[in-house]
Amino acid sequence: MKHLFFLIIILSATSGIFAQKASVKGLVSDAYTNQPVPFVNIIVYQSTQGTITDTLGQFDLKGVKAGFIRLQLSSLGYKPLITEELNISQIRNNYFEIKLESSSESLEEVQVTASPYVVKPEAPVSLRRIGIDQIEKSAGANRDISKVLQSFPGVGSASTFRNDLFVRGGGPSENRFFIDGIEIPNLNHFTTQGASGGPVGILNVDFIREVDFYSSAFPVSKGNALSSVFEFKQVDVQNDKPHFKGTLGASEVSLTTTAPLSDKTGLIASVRQSYLQFLFDGLGLPFLPTFTDFQFKTKTRIDTKNEITFLGVGAIDKFKLNKNAEPTEENNYILNYLPVNNQWNYTIGAAYKHYLERSYLSVFVSRNHLNNEVFKYQDNIETPENLLTDYNSDEIENKLRVEYTARPNDFTINVGMGAQYVQYFNQTYNKIFEDGEPNEINYSSDLDFVKWSMFGSVSHPFINNRLTLSAGLRLDANSYSDKMNKLLDQFSPRIAASYMIVPDFYFNMNVGRYYQTPAYTTMGYRNNNGDLVNKNNGLKYLQSDHLVGGLEFRPNQRTKVTLEGFYKVYDDYPFSVSDSVSMASKGGDFGIFGDEEVTSTSRGKAYGAELLIRTRTINGLNLIAAYTYVRSEFSDWEDKLVPSSWDSRHLFTFTGNKGLGKNWDLGVKWRFVGGLPYTPYDYDQSSLVLAWDAQNRQYLDYSQFNTQRLASFHQLDLRVDKTWYFKKMTLGFYIDIQNLYNQQAEQPPQLIQELDGNNQPIIINPEAPIEEQRYALKELNSTSGTILPTVGLMIEF
Repeated sequence: MKHLFFLIIILSATSGIFAQKASVKGLVSDAYTNQPVPFVNIIVYQSTQGTITDTLGQFDLKGVKAGFIRLQLSSLGYKPLITEELNISQIRNNYFEIKLESSSESLEEVQVTASPYVVKPEAPVSLRRIGIDQIEKSAGANRDISKVLQSFPGVGSASTFRNDLFVRGGGPSENRFFIDGIEIPNLNHFTTQGASGGPVGILNVDFIREVDFYSSAFPVSKGNALSSVFEFKQVDVQNDKPHFKGTLGASEVSLTTTAPLSDKTGLIASVRQSYLQFLFDGLGLPFLPTFTDFQFKTKTRIDTKNEITFLGVGAIDKFKLNKNAEPTEENNYILNYLPVNNQWNYTIGAAYKHYLERSYLSVFVSRNHLNNEVFKYQDNIETPENLLTDYNSDEIENKLRVEYTARPNDFTINVGMGAQYVQYFNQTYNKIFEDGEPNEINYSSDLDFVKWSMFGSVSHPFINNRLTLSAGLRLDANSYSDKMNKLLDQFSPRIAASYMIVPDFYFNMNVGRYYQTPAYTTMGYRNNNGDLVNKNNGLKYLQSDHLVGGLEFRPNQRTKVTLEGFYKVYDDYPFSVSDSVSMASKGGDFGIFGDEEVTSTSRGKAYGAELLIRTRTINGLNLIAAYTYVRSEFSDWEDKLVPSSWDSRHLFTFTGNKGLGKNWDLGVKWRFVGGLPYTPYDYDQSSLVLAWDAQNRQYLDYSQFNTQRLASFHQLDLRVDKTWYFKKMTLGFYIDIQNLYNQQAEQPPQLIQELDGNNQPIIINPEAPIEEQRYALKELNSTSGTILPTVGLMIEF
């Protein structure tokens, strides 16, 4: 390690000698016709360096300093534009395709100025854009997009070691993710089936150009979400010379390549392999995970009217128990209850776009598949009589979506329809303890059904561009049951408005209704007789109504301040029959979410306010300060509203990034999360031998559901980057320190067995009948959190 730091010092001392300039090329075209736009003025944002497009809409901007830049574009008859951050390299072809929207011909309208912050008429509230510079340089994130998202208002997380996202008081199962218009159901390795969380993100950020994050006002074309929608836009694929990028991080090694496949087609592809198992083994942890993932994209520009993109994302996750871990009480406890969980998943898809006269047609086709395997043996001895859990499941979706987008006479119109063919398979064996006696769940489920949808939206500016109105609707249905097969039963209208009170000061609002299908694990759940229990219980779509309003202030071109209030009402949410709690409070742990009997009888609400301040200074300082007050409540078994598991109340994040000169960058993030509610354990039931042996951990007392609350948690992360630009190579180095001052996060108390001198559990009444015998248990209080320094190396050539 000391030799590495010595090399860094030497390279830093000579960095000025190797400073390189780059060329930025691209094509500027009309967003709706795809026709090239000639004579567009293009400058590097906040500089005087620039060029113009030629008669074919092409540009070549030379002598640009390598690193992150923005381009500012202006042309007569088109709205001015400031692009997102672009990552410029001196060794590869920096090619970008940029779309411009035509402007109104009226001379009386309010002058439109370009803003570096995204503005969409259908989502004047609850929309944030995340640039690649924030993803690459974010402190504490290790280039993991899920962790970067936690810097934005309304986004909470339940632990320091998972990527579960609960947005504005909603659960982690209420989010949806799209890449270039293709939905990817699984964003994380070792994902919680039926939800979306996991410990490590799947996406390679080398592919990402920008991310649009909606916490309400969802696009009508993106359904099946109650809390958030994420749209990932990938980098433009080049058909020029190949290049490679290798990354060596704290937990994985990756290789990314771009290469031409023909004169019209380019490819970008990557593979990552983790070595977490070696790190965890060295730390003496009781579990050893490892993962592999892949990602690719090709784009073919058939002609000026037609283009097609193919993409794929996939992962293989392997997991085993470390029986040689240090035999601490906590490690022994984890080894006794933690199951082995192996997964693989993939998404492949194609997006075809055909341009017409001031409009275009988009067709999206995709297939995704998740296989999830979970098993557990008593005392981790793999014999048939010791089997506690044996679970194997497949979720398969085949999707088609067609959209037509047009802009006639300053109206923006989007209409379309979609269809899905869903297959779900499940083989479950599980020993349980219920109604005072041991029992077994043993069933097979084979389910298939069809989903269909229709949607449309229209927006238009009024009062000389001071007022913009947008209206949309969406209808969803499926063939699962007669409770879900009528489109009008899932009628989802929405309205949005933005009014400029005075220049640079706006009032924005949105109201809408949204529907989401229950998890496939819930829809496919059967009893031991093979009955679809939840279908017989009248399972319905989940429903949520959103009302959002707020003020927006743009004191200058680089700063944006927003204050938003939100109110969400939930209805027909699944309610757990066995635990008598709303399923809205589940899904934030490893394993399986929704695989149980439910009724569609839970209701809830989430409400609060968000303050966001974003600014970028001329000297390279990028600041985000975000505060959220949020309450989240769902009905209990008495139909009373009680705090959900995501009722954190207070969220605050401060994020800062600063270029220090000579290609040094400093990033800092401080995050405060209010204490989350939790349910105390049921000592009486947990101590029963037959009960404990069924799951090897404590049972919760759901009669006291979420009556306790953890202490608040805060954490400081720090990151330092250094990049060297050589003639034929770029070398990047970073050190990222998470939890710099070693803050400990309180965890709910656990019960563990007391052991005798032979390391065997103590039964306090061995002479009693087996159904009355009890283990001696004691409380284990633990915390999570440690100073976690990581070092990364990136080489591009």
